[in-house]
Amino acid sequence: MRKLYLEFSVGLFVVLGLAALFYMAVNIGGGGMASSDEQTLVARFDSASGLKSGGFVEISGVRVGKITSITLDAEAFEAVVSLRLPKGIEIPDDSIASIRTAGIIGDRFVKITPGGSDLPLEEGEEIIETESAISIEELISKYMFEGGSE
Repeated sequence: MRKLYLEFSVGLFVVLGLAALFYMAVNIGGGGMASSDEQTLVARFDSASGLKSGGFVEISGVRVGKITSITLDAEAFEAVVSLRLPKGIEIPDDSIASIRTAGIIGDRFVKITPGGSDLPLEEGEEIIETESAISIEELISKYMFEGGSE
């Protein structure tokens, strides 16, 4: 009887430990579960170079959301970026999403510049106007090898 109690106690301890690890991995790691007070929007870019899942979304210099995924649309050869934002933030449907760099060589993030429309984007809708990141390497090579002419 005592051996059965000991085995049960050890098993319960292991299960509780695994549950605690799962909780910490999801909440502390920033993954989180999709909640009802958040919305997902989509933006398509010609190039999402340097952008990472888990990166931040910024409006007017304030971090308001996260990048949840970056995939390739194989038919259009575009990067499809999913953004998670709080539901209280209504993004006008004529807003512009652009990829920017934090500092000179910092992480890349998505900056949303709100438009003037009265119609907000709904859950899952796409931000039509986008600007890909400027590639310093391409600019340097253009001016070094082509002299800056088109």
